[in-house]
Formats: sequence, structure tokens, C-alpha cells
Amino acid sequence: MKTLILLGLLLFSSSLLSSDFDHSHSLFSKVLNKVVIDKGAESKVNYTKLKTNQGDLKTYLDALSGVSKGDYKSLTQDQRLAFLINAYNAFTLKLIIDNYPVDSIKDIGGFFSSPWKKRFFKLLDEKMHLDQIEHEIIRKDFNEPRIHFAVVCASIGCPKLHNTAYTASNLDSKLELATKQFLKDSTRNRYNRSKNEFQVSKIFDWYDENFGDTLSLKRFLNKHMQLGLSTDKLKKASLSYLDYDWSLNDYKGKK
Repeated sequence: MKTLILLGLLLFSSSLLSSDFDHSHSLFSKVLNKVVIDKGAESKVNYTKLKTNQGDLKTYLDALSGVSKGDYKSLTQDQRLAFLINAYNAFTLKLIIDNYPVDSIKDIGGFFSSPWKKRFFKLLDEKMHLDQIEHEIIRKDFNEPRIHFAVVCASIGCPKLHNTAYTASNLDSKLELATKQFLKDSTRNRYNRSKNEFQVSKIFDWYDENFGDTLSLKRFLNKHMQLGLSTDKLKKASLSYLDYDWSLNDYKGKK
């Protein structure tokens, strides 16, 4: 009987810990605020500082790993998506500092292995890799193309990592801000009015199915770049993709 009571208490305690997860993600915001240097259209991460001060990140990652599938299923859609975006970004930071110094996330792993296929963390009761979060959960379960400007692959070509976390309450406004900031960055996306020409990130090529056909993509660009182009102008516009910069988004300033 004592054994059963003890087992019950342990299960209750485990359930309580995971259900008590802080959905304001305040600890992750604290981490980001300390190491992300916001440069307007882009941001850099002070990985040296993060590597030498991992305590808060480790605590946050442990909290993420403590959330069970059952707990996740009880969340609202906005809570789920905010949770997954933050998890992707936080575990990406962990992957980088575990291998730092490194010039690119693509340098992590072997010749035949991908950093995004590396199973190095637990989430929702499973040993996972980053591609599972992005492709098998987020893209599968959420019809939200703006997530491509929120999940950050630690590279110069990626959208910027913000210095605060996503939450259910700020999700829509933060996704919209991330999208507009990325599309207005002329180093990664641009429109030439005299030539009626779009030159955009390879992200739109890699994940074209999330943006619809070519005209739908141009409409998306027109809206979020706030260009005010007519449908006829969009139909005639040319579209090409810029080279992607996989260099690490590392802050090289004063440490």
C-alpha cells in the first residue's frame, strides 16, 4: 500500500511540474534579452556569453522537456504554436553553444548527417530533432506561413531572432512583425519598381507549398512589403531567389 501511495505521489508530482509550465516564457525572454543584439532588420547572438552563462537556458530547456503530450494537447492553438516556436529557437541555441565555436550550423554533424536531424533533446515525451518540430508538427498542424520568419536557424540568411519570446497573447502581432521586418530587409528580399522584379529569400523557394502558387506568393509579398501593386502588375512581375547565407549569426563585437 505504501508503495502504491508513493508511486501515486510521484506521478502526481511529475504531472504537476509539467502542467505548471510558464506559458509567458519569461525565462526564455530573459535569456534572449541578455544575448540577442537587435540591429533593426537583423539580429546577432552573443554565443560566447551564452556558452559561459547557460544556467537560465538549461532551466528553460528542462521545463520544455517536462511538458508531456497530454499537457500539450490541453493547450490552446496559440499556446501550442508559441511553445513550439520557442522550443525550436531555444534548442537551436543549445545546439550551437554545444558545438561553439563554429562558423555555420551546417558544419555541425558529419558529411552524411544534418544538424536538423540530430536527436539531442526530449520534447513531448519523445527524443526529437529540430526538423520534427518544424516539419512534422508546426507545418503539419498549423496553416501559418508566417512561421518561416519566426523559427530561426542561427544563420545570417535566416529571419532575425527576436530578443523576447513568443506567447499566446503576442503571437499574431509578433508573427506579423517578424514577417514585415524580414521582407523589408533589402539584403534578403527586395522589389525593383522600374523592372517590376522581385528578388527574395530562398525560403520562399524551399517552402513554396506554404505560400500557394506564384501569384499567391506575389500577393503575400505585396501585402507584407506594403508595395500597393495591382493584380495586373503582380502577374507581370518577375520572381527570382537570392543566395542564402549560412554563416553563423554570431555577434563579433565586444564580449
